[in-house]
Amino acid sequence: MRFVNFKDGEKNRLGLKVEQGIIDVEKTANSHSLDVPLTIEQVIAGGEQSLAELRQLVEKECTYVSDDEDFTYAPCISEPEKIICVGLNYVDHAEESKMDIPTSPVLFSKFNNALAAHNQTIALPPKAEKFDYEAELVIVIGKEASNVSKDDALSYVFGYAVGNDLSARDLQFRTGQWLLGKSLDHFAPIGPELVTADQVDPNNLNISCKVNGETRQSANTRNMIFDCATIISYVSEYMTLKPGDVIFSGTPDGVILGYPEDQQIWLKSGDEVEVSIEDIGTLFNVLV
Repeated sequence: MRFVNFKDGEKNRLGLKVEQGIIDVEKTANSHSLDVPLTIEQVIAGGEQSLAELRQLVEKECTYVSDDEDFTYAPCISEPEKIICVGLNYVDHAEESKMDIPTSPVLFSKFNNALAAHNQTIALPPKAEKFDYEAELVIVIGKEASNVSKDDALSYVFGYAVGNDLSARDLQFRTGQWLLGKSLDHFAPIGPELVTADQVDPNNLNISCKVNGETRQSANTRNMIFDCATIISYVSEYMTLKPGDVIFSGTPDGVILGYPEDQQIWLKSGDEVEVSIEDIGTLFNVLV
């Protein structure tokens, strides 16, 4: 299944993306007096039972969201307890960043203030200058995970989404801690859809990033140093992953940071950034 969050005033509403369009879950459920989860958090918490209820809803006469200029996406997951990011997870990216190839996953975090949606305009903060993109596969955890094995790890995934780990490099490397340059407001756009794990092979997905239509990154998730199962298992050894937690799994080479210094043209106001992942979708944002 493919889930979408959209805005209804200040409220996030749940949609289901199907061939005919986006189903308004709440309106469809109300019209048929069905008791189904009405938020993505409820869907994740309900597990297979929630998915079964929504499969029944899809079989009914559905009400669709009007896909007009007033339609506004929200982040496809909006209330994670944790946003965990993996750095240097492709060999070529580690080398272009002039950093050692890691022997265990390099972890850092973002906060919920960084979440942003597909088609959202993202303001560049005035206190930074060196803005960069990072196309990433995003993992959304489906059930509590503590000390899980690599063999079992993917069974704890609810789904996958497209993400962009936007970064302010001058702030990221101001100190030895990366947080300041990583968790700026709206610097973690994800979406447009959250695709359930049964529809995705996370170990073989083409991933790319375009800036103003020019391809800057092009790779495949099979080239990760630590695959999704390894990441989940490793993190769960040290902290309990909760339903709805988000993991940005790392970016391939091609980021601006990796260019020779005299060729580093940082992102600026007006730039359009498009991240695409096979079988999941395309995430689009404009910077201002």
